[in-house]
Amino acid sequence: MSEIDQTPSSITAERSIVAGVDKISLLRLFYTWFLLGTQSFGGGTATLFMIRRAAVDEHRWLSAEAFTRDWAISQAAPGINLLCITILLGRRVRGIAGALVALFGLLLPSVTITVLMTALYADLRNLPITQAALHGVVPATVGLGLMLSVNMVRPLLEVSRRESNFSLGVSVVIVIGSALAVLVWQLPVVYVLLGAAAVGGVARWAEVSRQKAAQP
Repeated sequence: MSEIDQTPSSITAERSIVAGVDKISLLRLFYTWFLLGTQSFGGGTATLFMIRRAAVDEHRWLSAEAFTRDWAISQAAPGINLLCITILLGRRVRGIAGALVALFGLLLPSVTITVLMTALYADLRNLPITQAALHGVVPATVGLGLMLSVNMVRPLLEVSRRESNFSLGVSVVIVIGSALAVLVWQLPVVYVLLGAAAVGGVARWAEVSRQKAAQP
């Protein structure tokens, strides 16, 4: 069996790896997501950065490659993407109960803090200290976004490189092309995702066909 034929099963096996699932209690899972909810300042990018760090680096619920693929699935789903990845990760760890606990743990503090801040912002928004804080939050969020982008794309390119140079080239084209499609042509995200899926599917079919033709 060739390396490329092993890839789908390898991905399936890797995506199912969740370290120590049986040892994680629902209370511990709730506490983990509750902490994430209390720190979810700076918008979706900052929150996603913390979710990835907790799931991949700290608790090792899944690999970096698997997280990137799960985030891609969450991007393709309608609705709020952060809630999608929260439900997906919670379900990976403890099934349906884990999904509900993770979602509640994330929303409970973040929604409460948002309501309180919104109520107070009308009175505090013109204070110099408030304006200074907002000026600091914006560049910090951009920095987190850049770091998150690097952490997300690196494992994906490493997997593609292990498959073949052709697969690596296709991944690079999709990454750059998707960014240009949104930034330059301002295409809707759903169109970009569908186009990327089509390119990836055709490239995969072409690579498999080429390898089969090369076999004696």
